[in-house]
Formats: sequence, C-alpha cells, structure tokens
Amino acid sequence: MPRPRKIIGYLVALMAALAQVAAQAVPVTAAPGERPSVYRGRGFDSCQAPPLTTLNAWGAATSYGAVGVYYAGRGRACPHQRYLSHRWLTGARDLGWRVLPVYVGSQSPCVRAASKRGNPIGYYPWDQGEEEGLDAVRSADDLGIAAGSPLYLDMEAYDYGDEECGGTTLDFVRSWSGTVARHGYIPGFYSSAESGVRHMELARRDGLSDLPEVVWFARWKVPASTDSERVLSAAAWQPHRRIHQYAGNVTETHGGRKLTIDRNAIDAPVAIIH
Repeated sequence: MPRPRKIIGYLVALMAALAQVAAQAVPVTAAPGERPSVYRGRGFDSCQAPPLTTLNAWGAATSYGAVGVYYAGRGRACPHQRYLSHRWLTGARDLGWRVLPVYVGSQSPCVRAASKRGNPIGYYPWDQGEEEGLDAVRSADDLGIAAGSPLYLDMEAYDYGDEECGGTTLDFVRSWSGTVARHGYIPGFYSSAESGVRHMELARRDGLSDLPEVVWFARWKVPASTDSERVLSAAAWQPHRRIHQYAGNVTETHGGRKLTIDRNAIDAPVAIIH
C-alpha cells in the first residue's frame, strides 16, 4: 500500500475505534424520542423503597399513585435499599404506581442538618457536579430507568445567602443538571422552599443556564398545592414541572401495612421504566 493511503487507513481505523469507545460511554437507554408521562395527583416518598406487597395494599386502599425512591447517591440516609431493583420497579409499574427517582449526592457545605454534613461539595463543584450527574445517569440506566425520565437531585436546606457557599452549591447543581440533561434525562431538584428552591428561582431570574427543569419544594403545614408556592413566580417551572412536599415524617397504615412517609402533591413527569 502506498504510504499516504496507509496513513489514511490508520486514521480511519483510529476514528472508528474512538467512536466505539464514545458509544460505550453513553447509557444504552439514552436514545432520543421517548417522552415521559406526567402524573397529577398524590404521592409519597419513604427512606426505604417499600416491598411490593405494601404498594399493592396501599394502591387498593388509598389515593396515592406515585412513590419517590432514593435510588442512588452517596448522601442517602438509607443507602442499602433492601427491595429496590429493576424487578421492583417493573413490579411497581405493573401495579399502576408511578416512580419519582431521587438522587441524594453531595450536600451544600453550609447544609443546616448536622446529619448531612458528612458528604460536602468540595473545592471543584463544577467537576464534582458532572461526576455525580454521570453517576445519577448510570445508576438510573442500571435499574432500567430510561432516558427521558426525570432524575431529582436532593439538596437539603442550606444557607444560600452565604455568598461563597451559595455559589459553590449553585455551581454543583448547574453542573449536575446540565450533565443529566445532556444524557437525555430531565434534571429535577428537591429542596426546602425557603432555601434551595428560592435559590433556584433567584438564579432563574438572573437568566442563568443549566438550571433544573422540575422543582420539588418542601413546605410543610400548609395546604397541598403545586401552584401556590410564594417563592416561585406564577409562570416559573410551568406547566407540569412542580411537586409540593406538604407534610413529612408521618406514619400511615393501609391494608394492614404501615409506613413512615412524606406526603406530596404532584404535577410533574415520572420515570419511564423499561
């Protein structure tokens, strides 16, 4: 083979190999075109994903139709999920339940809860947000949560008014959200209404990019409403982009099955389970 043709052949082979490596780095479900369904109604989340027998009993006895599951992240209060698996997710789907996947990663350096201070965002929040965003995507894909699904980042209440800490936290959230979006998932965000969600609203008003596309705000002891949150502009995160956690740490028993839960009013996208 003449030398120029030989060099071209090497380059073609190298480009093909690089393309194969890049393709392997993308989750197998990250194909465009699939759109999530929107659920409007009541839901709950609990630290441990409950057994399917409990979901079956509750589905027959309550108006709850969605369940939040803490599927991944180093900051989870319940990292060892006894029941959560692809089989559990398909079982929940087949019982008629919608799923809200929650990722609890690194927490703000000025997080208020002492129990959440063991996994702080570090000195390179943008890089860390990208790394944990990839972990959120890969973990979802491993469980059969398809691209097009929302993934909700849990960021517990923090002092967003602290300029340095607030900036670090916002950089992490934006990087995580942008990474999740680039891989075909919908970035969501859970926090208290008066800290993280207010912070996101201020960032939205400032015109920043890579913000979460769905907000899940915690404000307890008020009527359940996705539309009446006072820190959010009326048109912000609309339509079908809000969840209101209106009560927490309550115990309910239905069909002989007891759970400690947080209660939610939902008007938002839910997971696509393959």
